[in-house]
Amino acid sequence: MENYTYNSFTLQLEGLNVPKEYMYPAFLFFFFSYLFIIVANVSILVLIFIDKNLHQPMYLLFCNLSVSDIIGSTRIVPRLLSDMLRPPSERLISYYECVVQAFVSHLFGTTAHTVLMIMAFDRYVAICNPLRYSAIMSNKMLIKLTVSAWGVAFVLVGILLGLTIRLNRCRTLIMNPYCDNASLFKLSCESVFINNVYGLTFTVVLLTSSIGSIVLTYTKITVVCLTSKNKSLNSKALKTCSTHLVVYLIMIFSGSTIITLHRFPQYSDYRKLSAILFVIVPGSLNPIIYGIQSKEIQKFLFEIFRSKKCLK
Repeated sequence: MENYTYNSFTLQLEGLNVPKEYMYPAFLFFFFSYLFIIVANVSILVLIFIDKNLHQPMYLLFCNLSVSDIIGSTRIVPRLLSDMLRPPSERLISYYECVVQAFVSHLFGTTAHTVLMIMAFDRYVAICNPLRYSAIMSNKMLIKLTVSAWGVAFVLVGILLGLTIRLNRCRTLIMNPYCDNASLFKLSCESVFINNVYGLTFTVVLLTSSIGSIVLTYTKITVVCLTSKNKSLNSKALKTCSTHLVVYLIMIFSGSTIITLHRFPQYSDYRKLSAILFVIVPGSLNPIIYGIQSKEIQKFLFEIFRSKKCLK
């Protein structure tokens, strides 16, 4: 048994424990949620790509969020669905696939923060420095911000998983519905002190930077709106910023729920469910929120609907 468990390349996922009577309703819920995430986010991407009126920094930056949602959900949900239909003993995954899944899941969570940070900067420039908006938010700046958002996340998550890969493993059971960094380093019987320190530092730096940038930009935006008598500016600021803030709060609430439930082992099943909802809820709501908020998207969809109606 020791030979099998020591540095085994075959791991077992605990998966999501769902009572038999709720198995198929849960399966259908996750399946249609995943389907909606893909259809909604791909539709948003296509709309932004083909409609020149949507070639604005705000929408182009939002594309990063849609891409992140598609990648994150695709790497996690299909595997979860297949595991739900298998008995626990058959929920096997290779070590390399587990590492890739953990990398993508953390990259998905990290880019959500970095992308929303650069979107907050975009809103700040648009409202607090409208006359220089076009000059500041040029195509070159958009590329720099996008590369920074993904690059920073890639490096931070790469180091996070790199510290885990170096460890020898003496266990094979992943105590989670899908692979993540904590589940992987818990397979080791070696000291994981460095992993815990870096993981904590990583989380604190990311959340501090994220929350700090949101608070700073929105404080300045609020000051500008309160001191300005321009009703048009205030209305635009309220509309665009409220959308961005709602998306951010949904993500923070989903992530905080998982972190909080980690402190209560007796609620492990709720934590697992929260981990899945962290992928599904923001990915489903983001395109809806931006679709409802955007007059350009509404106009484009209305014209498509009207043209189809005329053809009939």
